[in-house]
Order: sequence, then structure tokens, then C-alpha cells
Amino acid sequence: MKSNANNEILIIDGLNVSNWESENVYRDLQKGKVNAINATTATWENYSQTLDNIGAWYSKVNTRKDISLIRNVNDILQTSDNRKVGIIIGFQNASPIENNLDYIYTFDELNVKIIQFTYHERNLLGNGCYERVDDGITNFGIDAIKIMNEVGILIDLSHVGIVTTMETIDYSEKPVAITHANPKSYHDVPRNKTDEALKLMASKGGIVGVTAIAPFLKQGNDSTVEDYVDAISYTVDLLGIDHVGIGTDFTQDQPEEFWKYIGSQQGTKFPSTFTDVTTPSNYPKKFETPDKFPELIDTMERKGFSFEEIQKILGLNWIRVFREVWD
Repeated sequence: MKSNANNEILIIDGLNVSNWESENVYRDLQKGKVNAINATTATWENYSQTLDNIGAWYSKVNTRKDISLIRNVNDILQTSDNRKVGIIIGFQNASPIENNLDYIYTFDELNVKIIQFTYHERNLLGNGCYERVDDGITNFGIDAIKIMNEVGILIDLSHVGIVTTMETIDYSEKPVAITHANPKSYHDVPRNKTDEALKLMASKGGIVGVTAIAPFLKQGNDSTVEDYVDAISYTVDLLGIDHVGIGTDFTQDQPEEFWKYIGSQQGTKFPSTFTDVTTPSNYPKKFETPDKFPELIDTMERKGFSFEEIQKILGLNWIRVFREVWD
């Protein structure tokens, strides 16, 4: 690809859960010319803990020259001009809502733009992908969907059980996202999604961010950037070019306590009974960190993607969904 092509491509990462205290993270986002990331700000946290995390982002935005807070789509488009990485505040769980739907309005005022319905297990809204029984969304969950649609918060279904995923798509009047998962028909792991769920999501205008976590790819920990592009190609063939994006799920520089926390049952019981996510995730060779986005772009071109298709997958498809939901 032409050497200046990366400058012409808007790059939006549908999920990044890196260590926000590490300078390496911000350095590599800049090197990769990433325009915006869905930055995980809560996973198991409650309301007050999440407010602290949001406050920390506001502090960073006001003291760092290399990031900016994303409030709307225009803020993302401006990142190309101001050479900043846009921070989209997102949750990987609805636990910060607790049992008070009014908190959704509060988070909307604080520019929370994405909320994942559940994380791994059951919560007050529905069921996660590791829950022993998935009987769909709750009454509380139905009301949460209505409010998120009303205020313009994008619903994420990545770690959500299949029945809960399907019902949420049905109840939502706006497109939803699966920000970081792959098709089960490509590689069958618990967190990947059935073709039926993905096609339903696409039929209502949604998007899936193909995840780069190596165990979610066919070659597992031996995967390369070429294997990741193969997963992207498979998903495009399944859903069409307009419903596929990137959702790396990068976890750069996260310490051991992070892995214990996210792998704990309800964020408190370690080890959990549903999984043993206690070791750092591996990523494809030549695409381990966000500074390698130019390598991804080159590989996509070599494997037959046109420049216009790459533009859609790396950013423009996200822009379309954000416009429809946020605006």
C-alpha cells in the first residue's frame, strides 16, 4: 500500500482495555495513527467506583496533549486534524448501573457512549456467555434498552449469552454492536457468536468488531496478522462489508492483578467456576499492539481488500453506527 495510505484511513478500534497508566499505550496508539478507541472504563465496578474511573479520564484529557474525549462523531473526525487519539468512554458490563436505571442518564451526561449488556455472567439485565443457563433478558433489561436507545448509548453484546444477544437485538430500536468477537462458525469458542445472531445484528444495521485475541483465531497462539485478516475476510463474506469493523481487545501492559480481576466470578471470587482467564492474552504475530496498524493495512491490501473496503472496516462502518445511535 502507498506509504501515505495510513494517513488517509480513519482508524477506530471497537475495544481496547489496556493499562491506562502506561505511557507505552499512548505512544503505540500514536505510532499506529489510531483515531479513536472504545476505552474500557468499567468491567465489574459499581456506580461510585465507575465515577472515579470516569473522573480519571477527565483528568487525563485535561492534562495530556495526545488524547481527547469523544462526545460525538464530529469529535472523532477532528482527531485526524489535531493528531490526538479519541477516547470513547465505554463499559464492559452494566454493573455500574446497579439497580437504578436513572444512572444511565447520569452516565449519558458524563459522555459514556458504549455499555456492554453483561460481562461473562448474569447481571440484572441478562445473561453472559459463560452463565450456565441463558434465559434471555430481564424486565429490567428491557427498560435499560429503552433508555439507552433514548439517550443514544450504543449497546455492546460481545460477552453476552446467545439468547440474551438475540433478544436484545430484537428489543433495541437502534443498531447494536458486538465490539470484539468473531463468528463461531469460523472458530468455536464460548465468546464467539453464532451466524444466526450475527446476521440478525447485521439485518438491523449493527456491526461486529473482529477481535484479534489469538485464541479466538483458528491457529490459536500461533496466529499471525495474516490469520487475523482471514478472520476479517470470513466475517465480511458472512455479513457483508458494511457490518464489519475492528475490535482488537488489546490489553497492553496489563499487570497480573488485572487478569485475576476480569477472570473473577462477579469480580470478587477468584478463581471463578466458569473460566480461568488468569494469563495475558496473546495476539497475532506482527499485530500485537496498536503501533502495528500499518502492518494490518498492508496485509489487508495484499490479501485483496480494496482501499475503499479497508476504509470501511477500519473506521467508516463504526462512524455509520455511531451516527445512527449517538445522534
